[in-house]
Amino acid sequence: MSETKQEVLDAVNKAAKDGRLTCTEARKLAEDLKVNPSVVGKAADELKIKIKSCELGCF
Repeated sequence: MSETKQEVLDAVNKAAKDGRLTCTEARKLAEDLKVNPSVVGKAADELKIKIKSCELGCF
């Protein structure tokens, strides 16, 4: 597993509350980690974290 992937998984897991993450939080996380939002979305899928309140249909 690459360091970047683990960093994203850790960040998504830490940011999620009650197994959920808002679209805004996910996009901000992607920006902060300098990765594509889809990378955050895939990490959330792996961790079984739901993206809620999606504004752009990215997730």
